[in-house]
Amino acid sequence: MTVAGRPAASDPARSGCRAPAPWVAVIATLVLAALILSAAAWLRGAEYDEQYTLFLTAGTARPAWPVTPFPAATVAAAQGGHAGLGEIAISLRQTDVHPPLYFWAVSLWRAALGPSLFAARLFSVLCGLVSLALVGGIARRCGIRPAGAMLLTLGSYGFAYTAIIARGFAPALALTLGAVWLLAGRRRPGALVGAGALLGAGALFGAAAACNYLAVFVAIGVGLAGCIRSRRHWLLLPGAVPFLALDAWFFAAQHGARNGQFPPFALSSALPRLAGYQLAALFGGLPLYADGPARPAIGAAIAALGLLLAATVLSARPWAASFRVRLLAAAAVAPPIGLLALGAVFDNTPIELRYLSFGVPFLALLLAWACGRRRGAWPLPVLAGAVQAAAILGLALAPATMQPAGRAAWQAARLGDGVSLADGVVALVPLGNDGVGIVGAFGIEAPPALPLLVVRPADTAADLRPRITPYRRVVLALLGQDRDSTATLPAMRQAVAGPGWRRIAAGSTTEAYERE
Repeated sequence: MTVAGRPAASDPARSGCRAPAPWVAVIATLVLAALILSAAAWLRGAEYDEQYTLFLTAGTARPAWPVTPFPAATVAAAQGGHAGLGEIAISLRQTDVHPPLYFWAVSLWRAALGPSLFAARLFSVLCGLVSLALVGGIARRCGIRPAGAMLLTLGSYGFAYTAIIARGFAPALALTLGAVWLLAGRRRPGALVGAGALLGAGALFGAAAACNYLAVFVAIGVGLAGCIRSRRHWLLLPGAVPFLALDAWFFAAQHGARNGQFPPFALSSALPRLAGYQLAALFGGLPLYADGPARPAIGAAIAALGLLLAATVLSARPWAASFRVRLLAAAAVAPPIGLLALGAVFDNTPIELRYLSFGVPFLALLLAWACGRRRGAWPLPVLAGAVQAAAILGLALAPATMQPAGRAAWQAARLGDGVSLADGVVALVPLGNDGVGIVGAFGIEAPPALPLLVVRPADTAADLRPRITPYRRVVLALLGQDRDSTATLPAMRQAVAGPGWRRIAAGSTTEAYERE
C-alpha cells in the first residue's frame, strides 16, 4: 500500500528498522537526569564504601588514627591529598579487592575539581549521563523509543544509586553500554558488525571490568549470545585481553583479602535474596518508608508489579526476536546468573542491589521494547515510572534508604548543644573492619571541631575511660555496620556505665552521657 506514491511507513519495532529519534525528548530526559542525579548526589549522606575511594586517591588508603581524641577536621584533611597512579596501584594490591581503572580516573577528576565527596560523586553523575545517552542510542538501533527507555532506566533505583555514589559502578556501566551500542551496529537489520567494531566492543568490555570486576558478567553473556549467531564474535576477546591481563595481575594479589564478607552459599536462600534485590534495583526500598501493615502491603504490590512486567517481556518472546533484542536479553540475565555462579564457586552469597545494577538498563530496554509491540500497553510503563519516581525521591531524601553515618553525625552535633567544645564534648566512633568506612563517613559529616575518639575492637572499657576523662559529655556513635564495629559497641557503653555518668539523650544511632 502506498501513500502519495510512497511506501507506507512500517512499524520499526516489527521491521527491525530504526525508529525516528525524538531528539527534543532525548535532550529533555538528559537535562532532567542531570538535575535529579546532581541533587541526589548533594543530598545523600556519606557512605561507608565511598570513603576508601577518597582516602586511596588522596594517598592515605588506611590512615593510622590516633589513640587519643582528634578533631573531625583531621578526616577531611586526610582525604585532601593527591596520590599518583603508581601509588594507587600499589595500595590497591595491598589493601583492597578492586581493579584500578576507576580509581585512576577519579584521582585525576578530583585533582581538577577538588577533594570533596560531592566532587567525586559528580564523576559518577557524568558517567550516568553518558550511560543514559547510550541507552537512547541502543534503543534507536533496536527500534525502541529512546526517551521511554531512558526514563525507565533513570527511574530504576539501582541505576540512579550507582550513578551518584563515589564507586566504580557508573563508569563500568557506561563502558559496558558503549560496547553493546557498538555490537548493535549501524547497518541494516541482519548485517554483521565489522571486525573493528568487535575489537572496540571487546576493549570497552575489558575497560569496564578494569573498573569493576563484576562487569565481566554482561561481557560474557553478550559474547556468548554473539558467538551463537556468528563465530566472528570471538574478536571481542583480543580487544579485552590487555584489560583482562591487568585485572589478573591485581586479582592475584587481592583474591583472599575479604574472606567471610558474605554468608555461605545456599540456593534456597540465594534465590529469594536475588529476587528481592532485583525488584529493589528497579523500584527501590519503598516498603522501608512505611511501618506496620502498610510495609508488607507495599512490598506485595511491588512484587505484583514486577511479575506483571516480567510477564509482559516474556510474552513478547525476546529470545525469538532480532539479534539486537537477543543481545539485550543476554545482557539483562547475565548479572543474576553470574552472581549465582560466583556464589556457588566460592561458597558465598555475593548478592547486592548495586551488583545487579549492571543489568538494569537492559531490563528497561526490554520493557520499553515489549510495551512498544503491544497496542494499548502504555499504562504499564507509566505505572512503573510513577513507582520509580517515588523511589528516586526517597533515594535523595528518605533516611531509611541511607547509611547511618550522616544521621549519627547530625545527632552527635545536636546532642552536643549547650556544651561548648572547649568545655569538653567527644564522640566515640567505631573503627570498623576496613578502618576508613565508618570513621571517614562520620568525620566528614560531623562539625570540623568535634573531637573524635576511634574505638578499636581490642579496646576495653578500662582502656577508654582514661581517654574520656577530660570530657564533660560523651556521645556514642552506635554505628555497628560490620563485624568489628559491632564488637566495639559493648565496650563503648560500658565506658560510661559506671558511677559518675548519666545518660541524657538518645537518638536512632547515638547516645549521649554527661558527668554527674
